Amino acid sequence: MTYVRSDEDEADAVERVLARVENYPFEIDLLLADSGFYNERVIRCARDIAATVVHVPKKGERMKDKLDTHESYMTTYRMYKDCERELRFPLAVAVSYQNGDRGKHGEVVRGYVACGVTDQSAKQVERLYRKRSGIETTYRLLRQARGITTTRDPVVRFAIMLVAALLENLWLVLRWAVVARPRRGGRDLPDEFTFKTFCDWIRHELEEELRRRWKIKANGVGVPASQTAAAGRPGSAHGLFVGR
Repeated sequence: MTYVRSDEDEADAVERVLARVENYPFEIDLLLADSGFYNERVIRCARDIAATVVHVPKKGERMKDKLDTHESYMTTYRMYKDCERELRFPLAVAVSYQNGDRGKHGEVVRGYVACGVTDQSAKQVERLYRKRSGIETTYRLLRQARGITTTRDPVVRFAIMLVAALLENLWLVLRWAVVARPRRGGRDLPDEFTFKTFCDWIRHELEEELRRRWKIKANGVGVPASQTAAAGRPGSAHGLFVGR
């Protein structure tokens, strides 16, 4: 994970992350990226580290021609054709059908950069890319534990994201190692031990440990005389309402 400044080239940030990944003491099987990383520099850097699958945006007449089909196939695409920056890569064009998914119907054609996976069919490349759905789920869960701040300091905002990521990783370990029930063929993951439940437990323990209190300054007026009967008793509010 890395933070990216608004004036920084996206490819620079990706190369910085991939440089770290390349130094890890384990092999990287597959790199997956969405269409926002369909970039010559990113593809060159990623494919040198591991097999790479990147979703291709439907931009440019040549790419649109490649995606104008009713059958899945593998081919080769030339980015920046006939230029010094020309980059050739395997292109997987996969055709699928939406049978009422999210209320949609009909044929869908998607393209993928398919470096290092040319032994697979276009449909198999698409299935590989769909492994990204787990990453998207991770980010959705992170939002449940992410702290809220108004600061524009990228270091602080990045630290808040890191804490959320650590909490999610801890929850995953506990759910699998401590809570999941062993059974034949794997473990039975309980539905009740959700990430939200885990976060609520931590919040409760912090409230008890820190004895956090909230204070709201009263208006000093209290219930108007015309409404005292409805309120049940007369009174004024000169102090503070305090709650835990």
